[in-house]
Formats: sequence, C-alpha cells, structure tokens
Amino acid sequence: MFPIIPANSVAADSGNDEGIFGFGDDDAAFAGTNLVSNAGVVASDQAAVTGTARANPAACEYGGDKGIFGFGYYPYHSMTNLVSNTGVVASDVAGVGTGRGYPAACEYGGDKGIFGFGLANPSLKVSMTNLVSNTGVVASDVAGVGTVRYQLMACEYGGDKGIFGFGTSAGGASSITNLVSNAGVVASDQAATTGTGRAGLAACGYGGDKGILGYGSGGGVRSMTNLVSNTGVVSSDVAGVGTARYHLAACEYGQDKGIFGFGVYNQSITNLVSNTGVVSSDVAGAVGATGRGYLAACSFN
Repeated sequence: MFPIIPANSVAADSGNDEGIFGFGDDDAAFAGTNLVSNAGVVASDQAAVTGTARANPAACEYGGDKGIFGFGYYPYHSMTNLVSNTGVVASDVAGVGTGRGYPAACEYGGDKGIFGFGLANPSLKVSMTNLVSNTGVVASDVAGVGTVRYQLMACEYGGDKGIFGFGTSAGGASSITNLVSNAGVVASDQAATTGTGRAGLAACGYGGDKGILGYGSGGGVRSMTNLVSNTGVVSSDVAGVGTARYHLAACEYGQDKGIFGFGVYNQSITNLVSNTGVVSSDVAGAVGATGRGYLAACSFN
C-alpha cells in the first residue's frame, strides 16, 4: 500500500550525497574548490575554475542535484558559477542584481535557491534577495525585508523552506532571523533568539528537515552551534566542539548529514555533523587542501 500523507504536510528532503567547498581567501583571492564525498571526506584542491577568484561569495543547491556559487568581492561582484551534478564548476555567468560580498544563500521550494543580504560597498549593508530558478537562472533584485546586515548564514529547514540569520548589523553581531517560505518569500525579523549573536558563521541542513548554524565571531571567536527545528525555531547555544573559528563554510553530505569546514585564519580542518545534529571533533585538513577563510559551500548529486 502507498503511505497516507496528511494534507499540507511536507516529506523530509532526502538531501544530496556530496558537497563542494569553493573560492575564498588564503591571503589572496582563491578560485579553487574541494569536493566532499558521501562519507564526509574532503578532497585536495581541484584546479581553479575559469571563474573569477574571489572571497566572500555564497552558495546553495538548486535543481535538486546541482549547486551555484554567487556574488563576492573584490570588487563587489554579482557573477555566478554553476555546479553540475558531478561537481564540475562552470565558468562565470554574467551577474544579475546588486554586486555584494558577505551574502548568504540557501535552497527553498525543494529545487530552487535564494541569495540574500550582504555588503554592497564598504559602508552599505543591504537586505535585498535574488531568487534562483530550478535551472540556475538568477533573478533581479527583490526589495529587501528585515534588518540590513552581512556576514550572516542561511540554510534549509522543513524540507522546502529556508532561514537567514545572525550576521553584522548596525548594532554589531546579531541573532535575529528571517524565515523563507517555500515560494521564496522572506519574512520580517523574528525576535533575537537565545543564541549568542555572532557574524562570520556558517550553516547547513541535516536530518532531512532540520538545520544547524555554528562557529563565528561575537564577543570573541566561537565554536558553539544552534540547531534549527523543522519549523524554523532556533535553539539556544549548544556547547562548542572543535576549533573556534569564523568565516568558514558548511554544506550537507550523505543525504542527511552536514560538514563545517575551513575558516580564518587559513584553516582546512572540518567538523562532521551527524543526522541528529551532533558535531564531531576536528578532522585534520586533507593533504593538498588549501587552508582558507571567506569561502562558500553547497551540496550536489
């Protein structure tokens, strides 16, 4: 018999099997990538793509099994690079929307993506978003909702929704969040969570329908994490595991697990996340993997 699925319910997303870390800064703008296997093993550097080397881009999944890197600086870019379902990064696609660094991105709707927020010049924090179709086409700017900020995180939750959160606002490191509907609509600010406000953190999905955000800088460099429930509720701080660092990246792997990796200053260590949201101790960086911060990551396949 076929299972009976209640109306308006969303099945947990089976997730993607592999991941990719890309771009960043190792004392100079970097364009190389590192693949993540379905067992969470990070590979040595892949030769730099024909895309523009840059720091502080964002990345997310689209199309169910592919990914996209976009935006970044210097200068403030809006170009993107598509990632195939075999992890091959394409050359630059001409930018759409406002060029900016330090944005965040996540999947929504099961097969689409969204870039949002960022720093459009040295003194201009923004909150606009750009939707990504299920074929990897980036749309023009959508007027921003919520507090303008940069150095924030984003991840999926609930199978088909997303969340932007934390980052640097006018008042410094924050812990406010903005939920993203399964149609890509960004909601107004949710009150600050009980979590420690911080910037330069990373986030990814785990467990099929939940998320985790971790590390960052706020009152010092941090290693704590905060879990995101399948209804978008962010938990209070979970004691940190592994090396405290910031400007790292995170992505899903193995369909229901996650990985945090790299970070300032020129780190290449990783920390695996189980399908129940438990973070492991440090895993030494792969031989031939360039330690760096200010990078991005997403899953594929």
